Amino acid sequence: MAGRRARWCPIGEPPLQQRCPFSARSDGPGAAAGVAKEELGPLGKHIRDIILATGPISVAKYMQLALTSPIGGYYTRGQAFGREGDFVTSPEISQMFGEIMAVWFRLHWEMLGRPARTALVELGPGRGTLMDDMLRAARRFPEFFASIRGVHLVERSPELRRVQHDRLGCDAQQTKIVADQNAPERSVSVARGGIPIHWYDMLDAVDPDSDCVPLVIAHEFFDALPVHKFEKGTDGLWHELLVDVAESSNNRAVVLRPPGTQPQQQQQPESCHFKLVRTRSVSASAALLLRDKRFDVQFDKGDMVEVSPESARVMAQLADWISRRNGLGLIIDYGQDWTQGDTFRGIKNHRFANPLVSPGSMDLTADVDFSYLRFAARGKAACHGPIEQGAFLHAMGIQARLQQLLQATSDSKTQKDLVDCYRRLTDPLSMGRVYKMLAVLPGSSAVVPVPFAPPTGADLNKPKVEKIVR
Repeated sequence: MAGRRARWCPIGEPPLQQRCPFSARSDGPGAAAGVAKEELGPLGKHIRDIILATGPISVAKYMQLALTSPIGGYYTRGQAFGREGDFVTSPEISQMFGEIMAVWFRLHWEMLGRPARTALVELGPGRGTLMDDMLRAARRFPEFFASIRGVHLVERSPELRRVQHDRLGCDAQQTKIVADQNAPERSVSVARGGIPIHWYDMLDAVDPDSDCVPLVIAHEFFDALPVHKFEKGTDGLWHELLVDVAESSNNRAVVLRPPGTQPQQQQQPESCHFKLVRTRSVSASAALLLRDKRFDVQFDKGDMVEVSPESARVMAQLADWISRRNGLGLIIDYGQDWTQGDTFRGIKNHRFANPLVSPGSMDLTADVDFSYLRFAARGKAACHGPIEQGAFLHAMGIQARLQQLLQATSDSKTQKDLVDCYRRLTDPLSMGRVYKMLAVLPGSSAVVPVPFAPPTGADLNKPKVEKIVR
């Protein structure tokens, strides 16, 4: 899965529920009479044809197609990141972020007993900025840097692989290309001390030397893994929300309309080719994913939940791998430590957008349920956290690093930019609170990672299924 980058919004914006122009109950904005439909691209036509042939598809299937389809999925473009793209990530904001990550891994390399052979693994490396900053900072610790025998990047997008290849200063003459994709498969980073670089489509394919200890980082990876959406109906049962073509009148689902509207209002022309519908009966996904009784007793009729079985699968695999190899992992993403219900949205040009408009033209994302990740790792690895990004960065010394950078320049504009970047990363009203850190250690490890507090309850890996009253 290609890396998804920071869905950050400026300081002072209202909560997401007030910002997002799309509601899961709505067929989307622009439903007024006379509004022309969007132009449907090749991917949109492909999704429409699938629905017309087989019926409405899950939100998870829609996300997977819109983001990674070779026909025109969003991440096949590769130019989504940064100010010129649709969103900005923490590593793209400041070098301080990647430097702090390198320091964290170096510190815990010491706590793991200074293993002689390690492998850096990144899930969703974006433009390669985070890994490049980490390798640059790691060279300040010669013994730690000497232990790194390879960098392994999990990246599907051929375009992003090429960007990462250039950012990491790889030698083109030593690069092996995947011929049918014109994308690198392995190379050597001349700019970073000759470290071998490897690319993979999936985590399953990563296989560093058996005696290498994996040091894994996943920055904004889980937020774009597909989610299923469910709503508790008036019958008290969970019904799945599916994506249908706007012109469809299939009898297997009920069209969702904005709260407070009358059915006749839905006869107006729509600008979007797709809409959300609700299954009339309990779907197989609902029966499988919502088996826990807490979903029945803690939610009322009309409540929604989002569940990502793909996140659980990847997390379980990652936890097992880390435990078997005595490794270490750090997951950084935005979300909460409980199950949420209505966070699926699109992001385009640094703004929230209707995710059903022009599939492939925008990033699609949903908040991460950290309790679900911990639950998936139970019995395999020990999870610590999550803690807020601002608290993590402060505990790891970002203020001291900021002072060093300020003292290294006398340019007032550069100094102001440094302070602005620091605030953006740590301020609770910006990225400091919504982004969280989750550490993953072997299940047998007694180490409590810095700066995570020792576990105090018996529910360390117990999922939280809560209804949040607003």
